[in-house]
Amino acid sequence: MKIEVWSDYVCPFCYIGKRRLEHALSQFPERDKVEVEYRSFQLDPEAAPTSKSIHELLAAKYGITVEQAKTMNAQVADQALGVGLDFRFDTVIHANTYNGHRLAHYAKTQGLEAELTERLMHGYFTDGLNLGDHEALAALAAEAGLDKEEALAVLNSDANADEVNADIAAAQRLGITGVPFFVFNGKYAISGAQPGPVFSEVLDQVWSEEKEAPVLRVIGGSAEASGGDGCADGSCSV
Repeated sequence: MKIEVWSDYVCPFCYIGKRRLEHALSQFPERDKVEVEYRSFQLDPEAAPTSKSIHELLAAKYGITVEQAKTMNAQVADQALGVGLDFRFDTVIHANTYNGHRLAHYAKTQGLEAELTERLMHGYFTDGLNLGDHEALAALAAEAGLDKEEALAVLNSDANADEVNADIAAAQRLGITGVPFFVFNGKYAISGAQPGPVFSEVLDQVWSEEKEAPVLRVIGGSAEASGGDGCADGSCSV
């Protein structure tokens, strides 16, 4: 079975959904026959360095107070704790993720895509690292098992840009505007960080139907994020 996961490293529900999928896979009898492939998606392709906090940026985006934004982020952090993640929004650094996605495609060629994806998300949400900084990205690559100098060489070039753009184009063809978005064997899709039992149900269903012709069915809404208003309950949208 192949699971394709469209996600962005700065999307809180992508990290939460990743953990929920991993938990479901840990209980799936055929987990050794499942391949998980991460696909690139950017929530904010125009993201640029700023001195503003993530709370201030969220408040400006939705026309709410900074205190209301802090409350919203605290609620998301509580959900993260439920799957063992420590989100520290006070230290999050707003960054463009394009180079991180390029680096992840390089990591894929080295068999370390999953390891780097985990480090990038942890680095952003827990360690307060700047994913727009080449040195920070290279250090995370080294922690994931990649050669740091080779990672820097990738970052200082335009390597893997075509692969990132191809993933984004594929998401557009599928009508994906919110992540995380999980596609199972081309048969079913899960939109958003759905509860663990939803992942388990789809794993069982797809496994039992693996020889049937693929027909994409979306679990938990459409390929578009519900509401289309950014990080709602379960997914983040452009």
